[in-house]
Amino acid sequence: MHTMSIRGGKTGVLLLLAVWLLGGAPKGSPAQKAAKNLQGVPRLGMNLSGPADWNTELPFVDVFRMSRPWISQQKGQPWGKGPPLDLDEFGWVKALQPDCWAETLVCTIDGGHYPSGRYTVLYEGEGELEAWGAGKIAARQPGRLTLEIDSSKGACFLRLMKTNPTNYLRNIRVIMPGFEDFFEQNPFHPVFLERWRGVACLRFMDWMETNNSKVVRWSDRPTPKHATFSERGVPLEWMIDLCNRLKADAWFCMPHQADDDYVRHFARMVKGKLDPSLKIYVEYSNEVWNGIFSQHRWAGDRGRELGFAEKPWEAAWRYTAYRSVQIFGIWEEELGGRDRLVRVLATQAANPFVSEQICSFQEAYRHADALGVAPYISLNVPASGEKLTATEVATWSLDRLLDHVESHSLPLAIEWIQRQKAVADRYGLKLVAYEAGQHLVGVGGGENNEKMTALFHAANRHPRMGTIYERYLQAWEENGGELLCHFSSVGRWSKWGSWGLLEYYDELPEKSPKFLTVMRWAKKLGQPVQSP
Repeated sequence: MHTMSIRGGKTGVLLLLAVWLLGGAPKGSPAQKAAKNLQGVPRLGMNLSGPADWNTELPFVDVFRMSRPWISQQKGQPWGKGPPLDLDEFGWVKALQPDCWAETLVCTIDGGHYPSGRYTVLYEGEGELEAWGAGKIAARQPGRLTLEIDSSKGACFLRLMKTNPTNYLRNIRVIMPGFEDFFEQNPFHPVFLERWRGVACLRFMDWMETNNSKVVRWSDRPTPKHATFSERGVPLEWMIDLCNRLKADAWFCMPHQADDDYVRHFARMVKGKLDPSLKIYVEYSNEVWNGIFSQHRWAGDRGRELGFAEKPWEAAWRYTAYRSVQIFGIWEEELGGRDRLVRVLATQAANPFVSEQICSFQEAYRHADALGVAPYISLNVPASGEKLTATEVATWSLDRLLDHVESHSLPLAIEWIQRQKAVADRYGLKLVAYEAGQHLVGVGGGENNEKMTALFHAANRHPRMGTIYERYLQAWEENGGELLCHFSSVGRWSKWGSWGLLEYYDELPEKSPKFLTVMRWAKKLGQPVQSP
């Protein structure tokens, strides 16, 4: 890796002068900070796939943690059309009405891509559980079941048929074969831990269910006592535990509606439990600039109420700066300084104007450390329009698609990196990627073109995708980018995108050229990742 020292001397003076004269640095911009960040130190981080019953990463040995929230059923009614369930504060069913039951799905994963065998089901309280689909009850005793699962049959369903309202059935755990004696001391699957050991940072955007979050108060947060993590997200305690085990920096996304008390309690727990040698990246929500998310509309409304702008999108940009600075201040107070803190202002990679608006509003850049972008290798194809359409792209050969990605999508992504690095330098900020990778996907109805989706999947499996990633990561490195968090870790590909570096927890790495390339890049940078 080639880096350029500009800590002092004639070279540093000339480069700093160039920033001021050519970039037009803001009045009062911290000169030393700007100069220091002209050349970054690249590292690989990772966005972890979110908690859901269809999660194919299988990060937890207790698969009930990913189960779907209870579904109400009633005899004689269509599936899922039972009466509202009587739930406690953690999501456990307290009572069932006559002729009713509750059920949930566990591991809705096809193709046998989760372990078969004997699972141990533990619970507290009194009631009756049944299983169907891929699972059947092999043995029973109070507080314990043996569940025989054949994963080739797809999803496993658990049914709560009876529960005692005075001692209702709760604290269900469904432990994979071989982990009953260890799951309380280590909730993480060893394959998951080993795969991401050596990654510099873990971004928990999806683990926190950040997009469209309903969290406002600290009492709204997920805890280890909740029935499932698929509704509110993974508890902070578990995120901290994972970072400590992997010695990986943590990247947290503060929910867009979260009040100051939530932020303060969150920061206090991190201070008290996270390895003090680890850095903490803090970001306000996720892609508040992006109109598809409720956080954009919410921030726009708040920004207009405060008189920041009349146009809702401009108000959202400026509210992002405003609220980010407030959140950063709370974190600084709770941590007792900024030594461990990386304060991220996130922006739209394709639009440096948005970056300027966020950085400059009320001089937010003075209270931040990094500009966060998502410079995807993008090919978003709609069903109709004046440019490329799904019908046309579906006729392409695989080579033609990859040629287009190499000649159009990749250069555009590199241009975004370069333009955003110029903005970051102007404001004395590091350039980091909150998300990164390929972005071949149908949009605006294009996602329903099955032939195009199959073509995109084939491109993601092709060796040339590995070559494209090599050039992409090299460009990030050469243009001064620092931490790059790939999106995402492991996830099944669909018409909604091919985000996962791998599709399944048990997939052989050699089947994914992009996974091999990313891990080789991290190893070249000196990160102790597993050998690809």
